[in-house]
Amino acid sequence: MSALGGTPQAGTGHPLDRIGIPRVLFWGYVGLLFFMIGDGIETSYLSKYFSTDLGFSDTGAGAVVTVYGATAAIASFLGAGLFSDRWGPRRVMLAGAGIWIVFHALMLTVAIPAESYPLVMITYGLRGFGYPMFAYGFLSWIMAVAPKDHQSKAVGWFWFFYSSGYPIIGSFVFAAAMPVIGFYSTLWVSLAVIAVGVLIVLLLLRERTGFTGLAPGRDSRAELAGTFKILFEKPKLGISLVIRLINTTPSFGMWVFMPFFARDLGFSDGEWNSLLVIMMVTNLGALLVFGVLGDNWSGRKTCALFGGLLGAVGCLVCYYLPAAAGHDFPVAALAVAVYGAGLAGYVPLPAMMVAQAPERRGQVMGVYTLGAGLSVATGPLIGTLSYSTWGFQGLMWIYGGLLLLNAVLCMCVTSPGDGMPARGEAVAGTAGARETGAEPAPDVKL
Repeated sequence: MSALGGTPQAGTGHPLDRIGIPRVLFWGYVGLLFFMIGDGIETSYLSKYFSTDLGFSDTGAGAVVTVYGATAAIASFLGAGLFSDRWGPRRVMLAGAGIWIVFHALMLTVAIPAESYPLVMITYGLRGFGYPMFAYGFLSWIMAVAPKDHQSKAVGWFWFFYSSGYPIIGSFVFAAAMPVIGFYSTLWVSLAVIAVGVLIVLLLLRERTGFTGLAPGRDSRAELAGTFKILFEKPKLGISLVIRLINTTPSFGMWVFMPFFARDLGFSDGEWNSLLVIMMVTNLGALLVFGVLGDNWSGRKTCALFGGLLGAVGCLVCYYLPAAAGHDFPVAALAVAVYGAGLAGYVPLPAMMVAQAPERRGQVMGVYTLGAGLSVATGPLIGTLSYSTWGFQGLMWIYGGLLLLNAVLCMCVTSPGDGMPARGEAVAGTAGARETGAEPAPDVKL
């Protein structure tokens, strides 16, 4: 029985545990999949819908998504760290789901029918608090339950289910529904799929660790301040925050502005939707590969080589190959597949960050998800500020340069196995400390 919650701790005997999915959290992964399908239905067309159907400018559409990203950043930081420590991941997930449902419904019933730019920005922006609390609350649950030596794989599966829904299966739902019922009605389908994911978590996810706060006795204000202080006390975590921010900044920017580039080359909405699916299917396969590499080779080298260098190459080919070939689907598919693979290269990063301060897991995960949330705003913001001046070509050079910077930064962060004591050595060290009367480090269940 687990000391954390009375539920058997994830082990390695069950087939799910052996592939890296903590079996006690399986229904959480399934609920996450459905939630992200609902959230991802809009991905390939929303910015174009704002521009074409509602009459907003291209950069105006980007500004709406930027506001959404700002609220997502706040929720990412608070939901996975402070709130999960205080209330427990389950409550955080359900609160996030409630926010998503309420403000999505308001956008559909009030803002869009009025074709009001301010109301769309407000309702869609406030909806941004929802998905990070649901998704990253569950990520905190994973990090609290998964064994140390399987954390990269468990997180890899988190991103596998996350990306399967957002935007892969969501894009298939869009492709099936949009021609039949139109985009506005398709957004109502999103709401129904979200509800399915919430019900799965509410009714079937019974692992007890996430039902209560992961660190309920800590003072909230001190914990919040500690999350910022840890960036200075552990400089490698400050570097990791920048790495995580840059990680998905290009993807969130590309999903807003690449549809306009594809339109100029003659690609239809359906073709762009298919390109997005190809990008993220490639990402899924790479996630599992890089999760294994992170656990068994080197986390920082995996992040630097595949996340940084391959990601930068992917950004540049996403412009230059289609620009040279024109309306050529296979060439464009190759380009987005390269980027999709590079995007997966950072899957070892959460385990790398927790290894810097394992006794302060909640604060570390707050830093990680803060970077994730900030990228939702930063990617579109960079595009909003640069697209009208330098176009998609200049935007891809900016993103590529950031990813090259990341390749350098990744080599500055120690990963588990790179000069850190092995698990057995750590246990021996603790035993030795007890024999000599020294105070051992806290034994934190991860």
